[in-house]
Amino acid sequence: MSDVNRQTVRAPLQQFSVPLSATRRGARLARLLAAEQLRSWEMPLDPARLVVAELAANAVLHGRVPGRSFRLTLSVTASGTLRVEVADIRGDHLPAPARAVTDGPAESGYGLLLVEELADRWGVRRGPVPCKTVWAELDSPLCR
Repeated sequence: MSDVNRQTVRAPLQQFSVPLSATRRGARLARLLAAEQLRSWEMPLDPARLVVAELAANAVLHGRVPGRSFRLTLSVTASGTLRVEVADIRGDHLPAPARAVTDGPAESGYGLLLVEELADRWGVRRGPVPCKTVWAELDSPLCR
């Protein structure tokens, strides 16, 4: 997690943001809307679609407050970096470091490990209180 909280600060060239219900249906809709937005920007769907799915699922599972939503934001910089942000209302519940090895097979807990492997950078931004935003950046395949 050496890249955690090291953000790329660039003005977005394109941006999409939407509030979604903190339910399984909202997490699924986040993935579908992200795919449609990426298509409209003529950007590759994967691995971004998987990163969105994991961050949205975490917001629903760990950041849910009844009656409150989470927010999905996608932005693209001039250099082609895609930034995925998922903000929820549970700033008091920060993501735990990813588990690479366990004593036995676990049924969950691998989402952030997957995000760490797929994203070029990821991290958590606290605030405004009581919120937190988990973000991931994917550099353009053309810049690699």
